Amino acid sequence: MAELGQSRRSFLGALIALVAGGWFLGRFLTPRGRRTKTLLTVARGDLPRDGALVYREARIAVLDRGGQVYALNLICTHLGCTVNVTPAGLVCPCHGSEFDREGRVLKGPADRALERYQVHLVGENYHVQP
Repeated sequence: MAELGQSRRSFLGALIALVAGGWFLGRFLTPRGRRTKTLLTVARGDLPRDGALVYREARIAVLDRGGQVYALNLICTHLGCTVNVTPAGLVCPCHGSEFDREGRVLKGPADRALERYQVHLVGENYHVQP
């Protein structure tokens, strides 16, 4: 009778160890799904046709150009000042760099275009993601 209790105890211990080991292996060896971080959410109705919305605190501009919606990072690629959005384009107030509405450099000292973010329409909102 003692042998039967001992084998039952051994079986339960082995079963618990097997389940816990399988869980740990699955947890640490399975690749995690890539989570996309949303930087900004904009209501579809708030964005004017062929216009722009500027979010100074987030340093992001959401632009609509002929139905194509995109977002630009408003941090100047020269020294990190916040770029001003004007009807003609984008201008850095610190050192005079100028960018077109696509973020490309028109006039230095900046030598790289502004970073462009992905914009996805989800329901009635635009989601800006890096």
